[in-house]
Amino acid sequence: MVFATLRWEDADTVTTFEEAVAAIPHVIQAQRLFGDPDYLLRVATTDLSAYQQLYDQRLAKLPGVQRLNSTLVMKNVVRDRPLPQ
Repeated sequence: MVFATLRWEDADTVTTFEEAVAAIPHVIQAQRLFGDPDYLLRVATTDLSAYQQLYDQRLAKLPGVQRLNSTLVMKNVVRDRPLPQ
C-alpha cells in the first residue's frame, strides 16, 4: 500500500495525478481519501526489488506528489469477509 499526499488539490493537479496513476499497470487499486493522505494506492510487484524500481521510476515521479508513504502487509487476519446483514 502506498499513501500519496499531493502538493495542491486543484482540479488540474488531481486530474493529472489520477490519469498518471491509472496508466501504471502495477497499481491495482487507487482510492481518493478524505483528509490526509489524499490517496491510497494498492500496488502489486513480484518482490521488494521490483517494488523499489516501481517506486523510484514511476511512483516518486507522479505529478503533484508532495509525499509518499509505503506500508507492506505483514499478514491477512480477515480477508474478503462479506458485509454483515
